[in-house]
Amino acid sequence: MAGILAAPIAAQMPDSYLDVYTAKIKMGKRAEFDSINKRLAEMNRKKGDTWLAYELMYGEPNTVTFVSTRTGYGAAEEGTKAFEGAVTKALGAAGMQKLFNDFDATAESEWSELRLRRWDLSASAPADAAAYNQLVGHARYIRTAIVRVRPGKALDFEAELKTAKEAQERVNAGVASLVSQRVTGQLGVYYITNLVTSLGDLDKIKPLKEVLGADYARYQKVAAESTAGTEIVIGRFLPELSNPPAEVVAVDAKFWRPAPPPAPKPATN
Repeated sequence: MAGILAAPIAAQMPDSYLDVYTAKIKMGKRAEFDSINKRLAEMNRKKGDTWLAYELMYGEPNTVTFVSTRTGYGAAEEGTKAFEGAVTKALGAAGMQKLFNDFDATAESEWSELRLRRWDLSASAPADAAAYNQLVGHARYIRTAIVRVRPGKALDFEAELKTAKEAQERVNAGVASLVSQRVTGQLGVYYITNLVTSLGDLDKIKPLKEVLGADYARYQKVAAESTAGTEIVIGRFLPELSNPPAEVVAVDAKFWRPAPPPAPKPATN
């Protein structure tokens, strides 16, 4: 996936937002949390919402994030309606409310946010939706740098990201670094994400110091002046808690639609 102009990418990638929900799970409640979310995924597979779920391996423990792609704010609303409609159809209104209450009882905290996908700042972004589905469908791990930008410094930071984008596409050719920007809640937060098939793939991505070379010192100076901190987390995708779009499932159905475990053998006397 060679780097190309951002405008054609944006024109061919209709899903401009990420609808992100994160739950911090209570100690001792993980099995119950997983059981509920497996049910929710199954209910939505017939005619409901779609999402990918991942748990943090390196970062806040017992944290699971669910991500859906949206074309806009209205699509986020429609996604919620589709999700609730699928659960209501399966359980009825009272059953849905009970299941949601049971879910809340497993979570220590929960939060949601919308992120605008910044294709203009992303390096080696997929050329079209089909290429994006291939990238996601083969992904097993996700690494994200969470950068908090100081008020009034967004343009300075974005200018450095554009410089880094050009260098990344030369030095880390074909490695997608996808940028999104929070547009709800606390603003000024950017996310720089790599999707990889194995943790070993991260060893192959050259670090920013090597990517920028002589420009790295200037980048550090601007970053120190424009950002308030950076956090890096690594997560593992959870197919059993996910309900990806059909186009993603088609890339690797064995992974994204894992077969249920075999039924236990009956006890013999």
